[in-house]
Amino acid sequence: MFEPLKKYAQFSGRSRRKEYWLYTLFYVVITFLTFYVDAVMGEGEGVLSLLLWLLLLVPGVAVIVRRLHDIDRSGWWSLILVIPLIGPIVILVFMCLDGTSGNNRFGPDPKGRQ
Repeated sequence: MFEPLKKYAQFSGRSRRKEYWLYTLFYVVITFLTFYVDAVMGEGEGVLSLLLWLLLLVPGVAVIVRRLHDIDRSGWWSLILVIPLIGPIVILVFMCLDGTSGNNRFGPDPKGRQ
């Protein structure tokens, strides 16, 4: 769950589906907590939520890039997210795909398969 935070700005290598989805779960839970704290404190602008987003932006993009590497795609595919509706659907499908077995051009298999 915290592995992407340890690899804060590491865009090379590969990440398993488990690493991506646990990070996503962590991000969603923390986001809801900060929205709640913002609402209780009366912060109409959502200052805490904005700070959280800024803090977790880089590791979020890095884990997406490493996950794309695991399915043997370039990290540049993450730019498809800027296309409304279609982009997030494509990335969701990519994030659900199993990684390539064995080594690929981005490094060794994180599952250790040969």
